[in-house]
Amino acid sequence: MATQTTIELLAPAGNWDCARAAVENGADAIYFGLDAGFNARARAANFHLKDLPRLMDMLHRQAVRGYVTLNTLVFTDELPALEENVRHIAQAGVDAVLVQDLGVAQLVRTVCPELEIHASTQMTLTHAASVNLVRDLGIQRVVLARELSLREIDDISTHSDMPLETFVHGALCVAYSGQCLTSESFGGRSANRGQCAQACRLPYDLVCDGQPRDLGPVKYLLSPQDLAAHDLVPQLIEAGVCSLKVEGRLKTPEYVANVCSHYRAAIDAALSKQTRRLTETQQRELELSFSRGFSPGWLEGCDHKRLVPGRSSSKRGVLLGNIVSHRGDSIEVNLQGPVTVGDGVVIAGDRFAGEEFGGRVYEIQQRQTSVRTAQHGHVRLALQRGSFAGKTVAVGQELYKTDDPQLTKRLRKSFAGGPRKRVPVDLQIRVAAGEPIEFRATSLGPDGPSLVEVEISSEHVPEVARKHPLTEETLREQFSRLGKTVYRLEQLRCQIIGRPMLPLSVLGQLRKQLVAKLDAARSTPALSCARQPQAERLLARVHDAESADDPNSAVNSPKSSIPATLRVLCRSMEHIEQTLASGIQHVIADFQDIRQYRQAVAAARSAGAEIELATLRIHKPGEDGLFRSLAKQSSDAWLVRNLAALQYCRQERIPFATDFSLNVTNPLTAGQLRRWGASRVTASYDLNRDQLIELTEHTPAHWLEVVIHQHMPMFHMEHCVFCSVLSPGKNKSDCGRPCDRHQVELRDRVGAAHVLHADIGCRNTLYNATAQSGAEAVALLLEMGVRQFRVELLKDMSNAAVRRLVELYQALLLGQLSGSEVWRELKADNRIGVTRGTLEQPRNPLAIL
Repeated sequence: MATQTTIELLAPAGNWDCARAAVENGADAIYFGLDAGFNARARAANFHLKDLPRLMDMLHRQAVRGYVTLNTLVFTDELPALEENVRHIAQAGVDAVLVQDLGVAQLVRTVCPELEIHASTQMTLTHAASVNLVRDLGIQRVVLARELSLREIDDISTHSDMPLETFVHGALCVAYSGQCLTSESFGGRSANRGQCAQACRLPYDLVCDGQPRDLGPVKYLLSPQDLAAHDLVPQLIEAGVCSLKVEGRLKTPEYVANVCSHYRAAIDAALSKQTRRLTETQQRELELSFSRGFSPGWLEGCDHKRLVPGRSSSKRGVLLGNIVSHRGDSIEVNLQGPVTVGDGVVIAGDRFAGEEFGGRVYEIQQRQTSVRTAQHGHVRLALQRGSFAGKTVAVGQELYKTDDPQLTKRLRKSFAGGPRKRVPVDLQIRVAAGEPIEFRATSLGPDGPSLVEVEISSEHVPEVARKHPLTEETLREQFSRLGKTVYRLEQLRCQIIGRPMLPLSVLGQLRKQLVAKLDAARSTPALSCARQPQAERLLARVHDAESADDPNSAVNSPKSSIPATLRVLCRSMEHIEQTLASGIQHVIADFQDIRQYRQAVAAARSAGAEIELATLRIHKPGEDGLFRSLAKQSSDAWLVRNLAALQYCRQERIPFATDFSLNVTNPLTAGQLRRWGASRVTASYDLNRDQLIELTEHTPAHWLEVVIHQHMPMFHMEHCVFCSVLSPGKNKSDCGRPCDRHQVELRDRVGAAHVLHADIGCRNTLYNATAQSGAEAVALLLEMGVRQFRVELLKDMSNAAVRRLVELYQALLLGQLSGSEVWRELKADNRIGVTRGTLEQPRNPLAIL
């Protein structure tokens, strides 16, 4: 377990006000993005590169650290621009950067070895093996996936000394961060590029075994409630977490102020071995700042019904009560919580059907008397004129309080104006008549935990006092007057010898000198960077790697003479048999029931074909037995989908390739996976056609495998929809495994029914209803030297459909059909159509909306 020294409260800052709100309300560090890009919250205001020095000076003066988010995938042509950003970041003295992309970590370490690197939650690290592996990249802290429980966090901490950071408050993504391809699949606006379209917050209908299933008001099947782990802070600290992180770079500064103040108090109480619980009022105020409903997320383990009640997906605030009657612009309500004139309220309904609406409270009547505030009981609330025009209000509908102007005003006051958070200063002063003054000050350093020490000198030599000798009280009074600075006197140790006299003017000069020297000592030093540009050098090194291969190998043969390989990923034993019967010599088994892998390997051996076994996309503590089970099958290789599986293959000397989930979008990432032992790497699904071509131009072509037909795996979730709505249980321990008995689809607002699968780890994947084909890109890829191609099947495909699909792509790779001919055949054969998807340009990023 990592040694605990201090516990950091890490706050989001989408703009200057949010940064000030975080600092003044107890944050030890903030994280923020740049408007130059490369951060996972592109819609936040973010900070300009030229603002960095001023921002870092503000933070460091108040002993707060600043982390820049570079937590997106980066394309090949963007690496030089990213390097320039890193140099600006280092020049400004930023304390750390957060990264998702393995190649970005390599570039940052090469450009500026002094710059601390944190692995973003977008890197999807869920096991001690993967946490330890990323040390190779220079990672010095890991932000764990939100889907881990306290027990699992403790296990990782026990088996790794890597500093661990975890989220404690804010919105939860239903999909694993770094593994969500929904926005990319629907509209080309990738969540891995900071452009999440929040498809998880949309309503979906459940289709079970081909029939619509009426779930009543439960429509938001993929929209989790927000995380609120205030009461679990002591357990998180005990589990070995060193940094507690608040989500919310798109939230208001009032939200930041409110949340930080409570978690600051919770951390301080936990470190003092005290128990802190939120009062009812404090809980309400947190919900008002932003809430879709609170839950402990996955920290207490999986409870799928609690996590996703499914009745709403938007911020609603605090439940005030149920509507009793409605007349004109007024409603009568049985209050369950306080309401004040001026508060914002909303009547619950389906917001996508226009049923959810509200307004400001203009008047409150209780017992036929106008009142400004009501706490409970029967009341009449008048809203502004016209609030109910054209709307239908039903008795029993829920009324929520969404805004409290008085709370907002109080929270804004906590960070408006001058600095309120003061840095403690300890002074040591020796004043003796006839001798120079000795004056030393100690304070927190710019990064918080460290200390700085300064010495203050004066040419004034005190004389013996005739009437008013210097006293300790005078010194304390004068050095407590630190005005609008960020400092406060904490401790004064003084030695006064021989009744010296010290004029107030001299004390004032010493005070000014104290502040100036402390400011100078706490200024932000620039970090040193490599003198020469590094991105192009690193790219050239990857590009030249091909010449290092065995000159007698097929890799160095003329490209036109090397036959293309078609791999087929099968999700059922029936498809393995059909694919082998079609003459395919390379198959991948990706089964829900891994007990069938033995039969799949035997079938491949009998057909003289090579077979790889696919690992799960997520691997958590307690699941190592799955690796051992796969290893017993003696397949030719594994298709690795997470870093823990990669590390297991390295240790056990199992040949492996890496799948799309390792997010290869640039040659540096591809090169890192090759150095770790991958025989080939699968190009990321975040690449469009042009970006894929550019990756191929700068990467040895024989490294790459391109998936040219698939149903995009959009959401990959710890949340189980099967358990949530088709079982009385709450998790895999008591759900009865409805996933084994039912075929489930989620139908979206445009009528597309997306297939839902569960894996052996009970994690769900939602596949796009429409297949995506890259057939028209194959000719160019072949010309560039790519020889590894893959098609992926869904387990509910008929044998005839599988046979036809495989035949088309075999003919394509043999040159018997063109890409456009395959495309037309696919369009004709597939009743729900086919799309070029991410390999099509241009695309409409707003299609999902």
